[in-house]
Amino acid sequence: MKITPIRNEKEYQNVLKRLEVIFDAKKRTEQGDELEIVSILIDNYENLNFPIGMPDSIEAIKFRMDQMGMKLKDLAKIFGFKSRVSEILNKKRKLTLEMVRKLNTTFRIPTEVLIQDY
Repeated sequence: MKITPIRNEKEYQNVLKRLEVIFDAKKRTEQGDELEIVSILIDNYENLNFPIGMPDSIEAIKFRMDQMGMKLKDLAKIFGFKSRVSEILNKKRKLTLEMVRKLNTTFRIPTEVLIQDY
């Protein structure tokens, strides 16, 4: 297959079909190399044409709490007061810089997500 940049939807669909054919190719083979290059092209095309925005900061906190099996009282240890937790999760109070730092350290939520306006 001649490899060229993906410039439109038709070319994108064709490359996806080719990806299905070579998906199980072994590394360091001709098809394996093609698979690697095609994957990079697809990723680039998708990032340019179908960007995924960052999640809402409060939803990211709730999601991470759920993942970690945490309750509101656990979050109060980070924010200081249980009432503050409720205000923040209901978007009635903004996160402070100190809270962002603690959430980033404790929950490993990127600061770019936490500092978004809501």
